[in-house]
Parts: sequence; structure tokens; C-alpha cells
Amino acid sequence: MMFEQVLFLSVYLFSIGIYGLITSRNMVRALICLELILNSINLNLVTFSDLFDSRQLKGDIFAIFVIALAAAEAAIGLAILSSIHRNRKSTRMGNKIVRWYTISICLLEFLLMIYAFCYHFQLEDPLMQLKEDYKWIDVFDFHWRLGIDGLSLGSILLTGFITTLATLAAWPVTRNSRLFYFLMLAMYSGQIGLFSSRDLLLFFIMWELELIPVYLLLSMWGGKRRLYSATKFILYTAGGSIFFLIGVLGMGLYGSNEPGLDLERLINQSYPAALEILLYFGFLIAYAVKLPIIPLHTWLPDTHGEAHYSTCMLLAGILLKMGAYGLIRINMELLPHAHYLFSPWLVIIGAVQIIYAASTSLGQRNFKKRIAYSSVSHMGFIIIGIGSITNIGLNGAILQILSHGFIGATLFFLAGTACDRMRLVYLEELGGLSIPMPKIFTMFSSFSMASLALPGMSGFVAELVVFFGLITSPKFMLLPKMLITFLMAVGMILTPIYLLSMLRQMFYGYKLFHVPNANFVDSGPRELFLLICIFLPVIGIGIYPDFVLSLSVDRVEALLSNYYPK
Repeated sequence: MMFEQVLFLSVYLFSIGIYGLITSRNMVRALICLELILNSINLNLVTFSDLFDSRQLKGDIFAIFVIALAAAEAAIGLAILSSIHRNRKSTRMGNKIVRWYTISICLLEFLLMIYAFCYHFQLEDPLMQLKEDYKWIDVFDFHWRLGIDGLSLGSILLTGFITTLATLAAWPVTRNSRLFYFLMLAMYSGQIGLFSSRDLLLFFIMWELELIPVYLLLSMWGGKRRLYSATKFILYTAGGSIFFLIGVLGMGLYGSNEPGLDLERLINQSYPAALEILLYFGFLIAYAVKLPIIPLHTWLPDTHGEAHYSTCMLLAGILLKMGAYGLIRINMELLPHAHYLFSPWLVIIGAVQIIYAASTSLGQRNFKKRIAYSSVSHMGFIIIGIGSITNIGLNGAILQILSHGFIGATLFFLAGTACDRMRLVYLEELGGLSIPMPKIFTMFSSFSMASLALPGMSGFVAELVVFFGLITSPKFMLLPKMLITFLMAVGMILTPIYLLSMLRQMFYGYKLFHVPNANFVDSGPRELFLLICIFLPVIGIGIYPDFVLSLSVDRVEALLSNYYPK
């Protein structure tokens, strides 16, 4: 039955594409129809791979994701170049087509991911699956290597989910919308490529692929200080990338006449203690910028304060998680001895970051920056979970990556939509919004409760698991555990203080601003649909976290065997 449904869908898409390609007189529409034909073919390849035992054919499934994304970007890029009609009517129609096209591509890719992982991914297998390995640069013996395991599975699904909803959130964007959606698809490619990379050079390239799209999205669709924020972002991240590149070259060139950057080979590579510490520290600086870790976090509040809320969703939901993923995938897996030495410092920095960012958030007048510092504070739990070097702690860190991906992205979406309606961002100018905008008030309150770790929601489960991971860690003595736990508890107490204070100033009390009531438009069907789509997994993870933990538990156990061999 499954084959018949998918076959019917692919034939339907193929028929629409052929008909549109034959009858279309517009280049943009012709390219969209061509892309529908390609995606229908890809859908058939994925479906009928079940009928064969060819390992290579099953491995090619994930290559389809990359090919489809690249084809989508190429189609959008060609559509930009071929758009020669600039009158008002054609521009409006073109914006609508590009919007629907981008959302359709993102949704189709997300559904393909779900299908491939449900039918071709074995959760109990801790090894890499859906692998690809092609010659890339013959001179240096570099390969295009892709693969998925339990560490990257959740992040890839999170990327597809948040990016699809971010394109829906960007629906009101009308100025240069073709370029805007092209940049979002470019970010999508870089994020999927990074989480599925099995080659260190490919990992670095995908890491750098994010810089230009984010810079353009900030500088062209940001607020009044968008150029300052975009410049600050590019300087911080490019500076951290220098250390990343040095680490990549050091690992690739050490101990071999030919450079080798295959992650599976590098796992078994040993280094002198001093070199391993230097490599670890270089990578850590790059992750400290992206994650971020104090004191390299100052770009984040400025960026979130000026970026369009759909861009903020990608930044908070996915971009920050790239730093945490790199810390696990490279530092923890490839440099275990150095990570064992640095782990106490990571735990201390994580605890200090929770307190510092929560305290700083409480003093922010701009509610978008208050939410940004809240994100910095919650990243501290991820750092502590990674530094605990326990099965429970690391699974808690991965769970927090997914949980904050949902909650952080939604809070920035709500803040952005509220700011668009009021044209105000300072808390002392707000008040009484719960009456004219009850739906926004309800969803803002619900996700704030999730962020402050209300039981029954994903934030509570993730932070609780990190707590247990630290307490059960054999690396730390009782007194340091008690001190770090106390600091984490203080941070959890500060979180409801600054979030509930923000809600009180925004939605309760009297109106302290003079804006016509006509501007107070409550959430529409599109916004409510987006919010409910994210709220469901937040509740689902909070009630049944084992569904998410089962994605990574076997891979985490295999990774920690390097630290505590049986």
C-alpha cells in the first residue's frame, strides 16, 4: 500500500511538471516545473530502493537529499537571473510563486528524510549508516563523504523541521524575496551537509558555508543597526574559523605523508599530549563563538536584536547547535584525552554561563535581547552535559540541543511578530497586550513556561537529565558536584524571574505607549499553525522523552567506551 501511495504521488508530481513545462511561457514557472519532475524521480528512487538488496542503492538515498537541495538552489538562482519583468503585478505574482516553491521544497525534503530514516536507518546500530564516499579532489585524495549516526540523526530532523517552518514564517517578506529564500535554502544545504559530513575538510566547508547567507540576511533584512550586527557576526565567526582551519590542517597532516581527513580514520589516530591539547583548544575557540560560550558570546544579542525573525529561528534553532555538535563530533570523539582534561573547565564555564547570562538577561530593556541572553544561558546546560562525560549527561546535552531548538526558535518568532505589530522593543514602553492580542499572549506564555523548565515540557526533561548526568559522573568528587549543582539550580531560579518579568511588562498592566489599536492584529491561521506544529513536539518530548533519547543512546554508549573501557 505504501508503494502505491508513493507511486501515485510521484506520478502526480511528474504529470504536473510535464504539463507545466510544456505550457509555461515564463522561465520561473518552467524551472519550478522542471524541479517537480526531478523530485518525482527522486521520490521513486527512494521508494523502490526497498525492493533491492543493493547496499549501494540504499546508500544513495542520502545523496538524493544533497542533490535535491542543490537542484533547488540552482533553480532559484536561475529564476533570479531570468526574472526580467519588474512591474508591480508580475513582482507580486513572482513573490507568491517563489514562496510556495521554497516551502514545497523544504517540506518535500523533510518528508524524504523522515521516510529514509524510518525505513532505512537502524537505531540499534551505533555505526555510520546511509554512507556515501566519492572521490572529490584527486590531487589531495579528498573525498565527498557523508553518513548518519545517532549523534546527527536528531539534528538533521531538527534542521528540516525548523527550516520548513522558518520559510513559512518568512511569508510576509516581499523585498527581494527571491534572494531571501535562496539564502535560506543555502543555509539549509550547509546545515544538512555539516551534520552528515564524515570528512573533516567537508565539515569545515559546510561550517563556512553558513557565513555569507547569514551575513546577507542580516545586512539586507535586519533592523536599524543591521550593518553593525552583520559585521560583528562575520568578524567573530570568521575569526573563530581561522582556529578551526588550523586544527583541520594539523589533524590532516600529522603522522602521514598524504593528508587524510576521514573522520572514521581519525578516530584511531593518536597524538602527542601537547599537540592534542593545542588542537582541542583551537577547535574549542571556533565552537565557543558559534555555540556561544562566554566571553565570545557578544555577537549573539546584537544579531538577534536586529535580524528578521525567520532568520532568528534558523540562528537559535540550528546555527547555535552546530557548535555543540562539533564539540561532540570532533573534540569529544577524535580528541578524547584532551577532552578528559578540559571537561572540568567546561563544566565550570557552563555553570558560570548559566548564572551570568541569566543575570544579564534580567537587566535587558530590549525584550529580543532578553530572549537572546536566555539562549546563552540555556547553552550552559549543553556544555555541562558534554563535560560530564557520562551516558546520561551526554544524552541530556543532545536532548537539550533539540529542546532549545524548538523553544528558542519559537520565542524569537513570537518576539519578532509582536515587534512587527507594535514597532516597539523596549519593555518599559509596553504593557496590556494580553487584551488586544490574546493568542500571542497565550503562546508566548506557553513557550516561556517551556523555556523555564515547567514539568511536562521538553525543557524540564532535558535539564533534569543533565543534572543526573553531572551527579552520576565518576570524574568529579562530591563537593565540586554539589557546588556546580547549586549554581545550576540558581540559574534555573533566575530563568522564571526574567521570563515572567518580561511577560508581566509586555502583557499585563496598563498601556504605556501611544499606538493606534488598529495595529494590534492578533495571530492569524498561518502563525497559529506554525506555533502549534512546534508546541506538539515540545509537549511530546516532555511527556515521553525516551522516543528522542532512543535515537542517540547506543551511539553515545559507543562513544563513551573510549573514556571508560569495559
